[in-house]
Amino acid sequence: MSTLIVLLPPLPLESFSAATPFDYVLSDDDRSPTRHDRAAASLLPVGGKGGTEVVAVVPAQALSWHRLELPRGSLGRGAMAKASLKAASKTSSGGTPRLRAVLEGLLEDRLLEEPGELHFAVQPDARDGAAVWVAACQRSWLRAALAVLEAAKRPATRIVPEFAPPDGDAAPEAAPLQVLGTPAHAQLASIGAHGVSLLPFSAAALALAQAQAGSDEPLHVVAEPAVAQLAEELAGRPVTLSTSAERWLAAAHSRWDLAQFEFSGSGRNQFWKELAQQARTFWQAPQWRAARWGLGVLAAAQVLGLNAWAWKESSSLDNQRAVIRNTLTQTFPSVKLVVDAPVQMERELANLRQAAGAPSGRDLEAMLGALGQATPPGMVLTAIDFNNGEARVKGLESQSGELAGPLSAQGYAARLEGDQIVIQPAPGSRP
Repeated sequence: MSTLIVLLPPLPLESFSAATPFDYVLSDDDRSPTRHDRAAASLLPVGGKGGTEVVAVVPAQALSWHRLELPRGSLGRGAMAKASLKAASKTSSGGTPRLRAVLEGLLEDRLLEEPGELHFAVQPDARDGAAVWVAACQRSWLRAALAVLEAAKRPATRIVPEFAPPDGDAAPEAAPLQVLGTPAHAQLASIGAHGVSLLPFSAAALALAQAQAGSDEPLHVVAEPAVAQLAEELAGRPVTLSTSAERWLAAAHSRWDLAQFEFSGSGRNQFWKELAQQARTFWQAPQWRAARWGLGVLAAAQVLGLNAWAWKESSSLDNQRAVIRNTLTQTFPSVKLVVDAPVQMERELANLRQAAGAPSGRDLEAMLGALGQATPPGMVLTAIDFNNGEARVKGLESQSGELAGPLSAQGYAARLEGDQIVIQPAPGSRP
């Protein structure tokens, strides 16, 4: 399954239309970019046989980050969608009106816009009574951008931030300092305990980011190729190169999902989203590498074991067939070609009995003897026709149903055809 990562353009609301270009990254293995380009929503590539997961990335300039401590009972039972199945089993599908009201009340004095015009998303694994990160963006802008993708039949299955702050003492998912853009409009994304801030890139912005980190050690700087030289000059040290495609692909692996409240899907869709997220985490996360190797070794051992067992059974069957063929050819040297050993052996035995004058269950005498034991006294046969081991008798038509059981016990099958009863050795019997 391929992954299509689409950057939602930070455009004015009225600028969105079917012709709006979207920057995108297509990855066939979900690990490295396969294609990076810009196209209208209807021209965005779709995957092959395995399908495509569409991940929408909200750019850093469209999000603000706020650290809150949720009052106890805010999340309730099933307040929001989380990025783990364990958490999802305790929650519903993306947020409750009560949680929305709590967030509006807590953020009212921190926002430049009316809370009702904004969309909020709470960090994964949020807990009552604990400090959590809350992302906020313009609701109508997000709705318009997603609507264009949906109209082009590329609906987003997840919505992730371009950058996300670390949770508690955890390390940030991205490098602490990222330099983006072009030399004329370079920007510095600073990621840390203060959240995510986006500033015009300058020596002062670097000093501020270093001060926010509260560390004497120089922070790791990652820069896009276009601004790498500028970043090295202002930072006074080498920087790591990273393209925007690699950055968005890394963002798609984030545990965050901004599709909450009105943007969350149904409970069923949410379940499959959570399941896909868990599968992706298991397949890619470094901490699961040993488990993946163990699972692969176990699967390989099972396949090898089944093949070995099948080979052993096949060899055993071949040996048994060889024994049967040898028994036939050694007992009856006249048989040169073995096609069906049991049938050929039975035929040779019948020929020997016939040559020696010994009775056989296929003889008329044997059939009449069995018929005599099966019929009640006083019954008279009116006609007998015997040909090639099959006897046809008349006069017992009324007794056809009562003869089947006794004849079957002696190794014969009987059936009624018109006014005749047909008697012959039962398949597989040796009368």
